[in-house]
Amino acid sequence: MAAIRYGDRLYELRESESVLDALLRAGVPARHSCKAGSCGSCMMRAVDGAVPAKAQTGLKDSWKARGYFLACVCHPDSDLEVAAAEDDAEVPATITSLDRLADDVLRVRLRCGAPFEFRAGQYVTLVRDCQLARSYSIASLPEEGEIELHVRRIPNGRMSGWLSTEAGAGTPVSLLGPSGECFYVPGREDQPMILVGTGTGLAPLYGIVRDALRNGHRGPIQLFHGAVRRDGLYLHDHLTRLAAAHANLEYTASVLEAPDAGDAVSGPIDQLILRRFPNLDGWRGFLCGDPALVGSLRKKLFLAGIASRDIYADAFLPSAT
Repeated sequence: MAAIRYGDRLYELRESESVLDALLRAGVPARHSCKAGSCGSCMMRAVDGAVPAKAQTGLKDSWKARGYFLACVCHPDSDLEVAAAEDDAEVPATITSLDRLADDVLRVRLRCGAPFEFRAGQYVTLVRDCQLARSYSIASLPEEGEIELHVRRIPNGRMSGWLSTEAGAGTPVSLLGPSGECFYVPGREDQPMILVGTGTGLAPLYGIVRDALRNGHRGPIQLFHGAVRRDGLYLHDHLTRLAAAHANLEYTASVLEAPDAGDAVSGPIDQLILRRFPNLDGWRGFLCGDPALVGSLRKKLFLAGIASRDIYADAFLPSAT
């Protein structure tokens, strides 16, 4: 079995154990969140030894060149000496405002203290002073000067609870990233697009839609937002006005609990979409939110005609701790 050297100690890896799992088992307070290779919060640096290519999937080329890797999906074949990510891998930022979009959704706006390039729809890993890290999708456009995140309050959530009750304007944090391939790519401006999000899965779609419109997208844009109850449609009025201002944008809200639908459509969002659009040949799709729905709908949109290369998905994985 391979061994991991971290600091002045050596840790033996058990069978099928990742670098992160070995460190956590030994009591090392290694930073992490999703434990699925998605959020980037467990990024570490290889000081000596070979890092498997899978452990660097999705990282920027400059980070790969410096030996950065994702510890939660790193299963080395030989001994590896590792260290925590260096400070220059993070960008300092300051919270500029926090306001509630719904009872359980908080809008967090941040201003970076150094250049931070991103595309609307990508995600960042937010790091607080205790090195707790969580990943959130970007709802803002680069030219807006601030990064906007939509954070759902999780019962006993360490990051969302802190943002809701302790953090405020002026609180310093830092960012890792950006990451993710779920964003609008200019070109094929006449191609129809369908965007589906549940809960705060709306955040990246809100950015993607506005990015497409500012890039002159001419094809039909169908935006669907689903929630359990009507009060979960937290940008409903704003999106209604946005659709009214753009002839090629149609916004549809859906809720699962029919008595609470109001002016939204009731019923499962996937059934609603496929009834309305049984043939999606030639479309482009974006899916964000609940992992089970994203996985299921990805298959259904493919079967309805969207090419796999034109389906961009971002499943919101819960924190592992």
